[in-house]
Amino acid sequence: MSKQTGSTAELIEAIQYAVAEFQHLSDTYDDAAAQLFGVNRTDLRLIGLLSLRGPLTAGALAAGSSLSPAATTTAIERIVRAGHARREQGAEDRRQTVVTLTPRAEELIIRVYTSVAEAGRAQLASYSARELRTIHDFLTRGNVLLAEGERDLRQRESRG
Repeated sequence: MSKQTGSTAELIEAIQYAVAEFQHLSDTYDDAAAQLFGVNRTDLRLIGLLSLRGPLTAGALAAGSSLSPAATTTAIERIVRAGHARREQGAEDRRQTVVTLTPRAEELIIRVYTSVAEAGRAQLASYSARELRTIHDFLTRGNVLLAEGERDLRQRESRG
């Protein structure tokens, strides 16, 4: 659908289509990024979480990625072997192990994501403060909707 104007129902449909296309293109961009990192998409999810949130425990990585503890441990081992992460003692609790990104991974993240992030910022700069608040509200509420939807799907799956 390419309609830019029309009824509210048509605009909602056009926005939903644009969001679906955005999700698809984001997914294919991440496929290409995973290839550059030499990892699979699960491993890239962990790298992404570490980039967004900083050093994390295996439990926090599992929760943030919706992976089982065993799958998370396996993925951590892969990204450590690939040179993208390392295990370190926790700063606050030295008995705790946290996973951190290596400088090599941080450089790759900059190389892979900076240009698209800068282009996105330039696009956002063309909107008014009111429009930006609306976009922010839409995305924030959409994140809640998706998180709740994922939880519901996983609960349905576990019930059979």
